[in-house]
Amino acid sequence: METCKILLQIAVVTGGNKGIGLEVCRQLAGAGITVVLTARDETRGAAAVEQLREAGLSDVIFHQLDITDAPSIARLADFLRTRFGKLDILVNNAAIGGVEYVQDPSLTSEEKFSGMDMLQRFEWFANAILETYDDAREGLQTNYYGTKLVIEALLPLLQASSDGRIVNVSSGWGLLRLINNEELRQELNDVEKLTEERLDEIINTFLNDFKAGKLEARGWPVNFSAYKVSKVTMNAYSRVLARRHPELRINCAHPGYVNTDMTVHSGLLTPEEGASNLVKVALLPEGGPTGAFFDHGQEAPFV
Repeated sequence: METCKILLQIAVVTGGNKGIGLEVCRQLAGAGITVVLTARDETRGAAAVEQLREAGLSDVIFHQLDITDAPSIARLADFLRTRFGKLDILVNNAAIGGVEYVQDPSLTSEEKFSGMDMLQRFEWFANAILETYDDAREGLQTNYYGTKLVIEALLPLLQASSDGRIVNVSSGWGLLRLINNEELRQELNDVEKLTEERLDEIINTFLNDFKAGKLEARGWPVNFSAYKVSKVTMNAYSRVLARRHPELRINCAHPGYVNTDMTVHSGLLTPEEGASNLVKVALLPEGGPTGAFFDHGQEAPFV
């Protein structure tokens, strides 16, 4: 029994009830890992777990989690501490677009994009959204600060693992080349000097510039600006955290341009394909890289 306890691996996946998150849960559970699937909505989360169990994956547990709600995060941490006493893998997948969708993503079919290349799909996608200050602020609050709250709460449990690892779901839109301000780009890339306090200041500056209509003038990304800035800053935070906690492996992973509600189903990859690019990073052999960026499962530059 003691051997079984040692070998038991526990994973938490945020935003696990659909899309890429659900497929990450499926693939981790298929690899013999006990998965805690989390979602904001209890009904949808429980239904997702039932779907996986019907597929023969019995070691999947649902726990409610809203990554923007501190008490919700604390309840998850208490559950993990009591039930398992540790956490081996945290996949931070929960995120929002930081935009307002012009049309309901669920009403868009894949057939609409037949014959379109990636650039044409991106152009269509850009015309399917509106960007407001409130959406931008909510995007940063969820994608950056929400993810950070989850990491901070679960850090002691990851440290209780013999090989704790964090995979922060990133994006090709989180690369530093999208920041046109050279000084800021260099600052975000200098992880030896960068601090969490400075990242807070950078985010506040972005939101102020957004409100003032000065994004382009100040060198910020223009289209999907809040989403891009949330991923750029989360990449930077991940690198800072990896330096501070060499006992853990903390990496960022871009799943690819995936067909999900967030992309209004304009993506080229299936959720299964996108998830496999994240699971590769979650299951890297012991002693692998930390503070790295992975693109489609392969290590790549942050720039």
